Amino acid sequence: MNKVAMFEKVSFVQFKKDWQTLYQDSDEKIKEIYEKIKLPQRATKGSAGYDFFLPIDYLFKPKEKIKIPTGIRVRINEGWVLQLFPRSSLGFKYGLKLSNTVGIIDSDYYNSDNEGHMFMSMVNDNDEGLSIDLKQGNAIVQGIFVPFGITIDDAADGIRNGGFGSTNK
Repeated sequence: MNKVAMFEKVSFVQFKKDWQTLYQDSDEKIKEIYEKIKLPQRATKGSAGYDFFLPIDYLFKPKEKIKIPTGIRVRINEGWVLQLFPRSSLGFKYGLKLSNTVGIIDSDYYNSDNEGHMFMSMVNDNDEGLSIDLKQGNAIVQGIFVPFGITIDDAADGIRNGGFGSTNK
């Protein structure tokens, strides 16, 4: 088994800044959320995916979309990428999915100004009109580390500084 990455929490300062851009919680509430953040982990020794856990209780209403700061960053060896997918059971049973279908975390994201803070954008896309009641600590996304290749004539020399859409600026 290749050991290619290490999960960490972002600093409290970064988490608080990112959380406050989306939610109007008190400093004490944000600190409580931050303290309870669990690093992603595999459920069994045969699991490929690392489960990411919801940092708060949340009732996903039908067709609702939510952006969730995870409080997590990951140091990934060069030549590897972390791909994020909804947990199979939540997608199959309830239609819960990532808004961008598959999340891609590149190895150079770790060094971004936002400390490589990963966010999840989820949508409740079931057709039955069901709300999904998830609790803090529930596994909602799974991440899988995958090696990748580049073309022989690749000349990329850009430097990342940010998340969504930052490489096209």
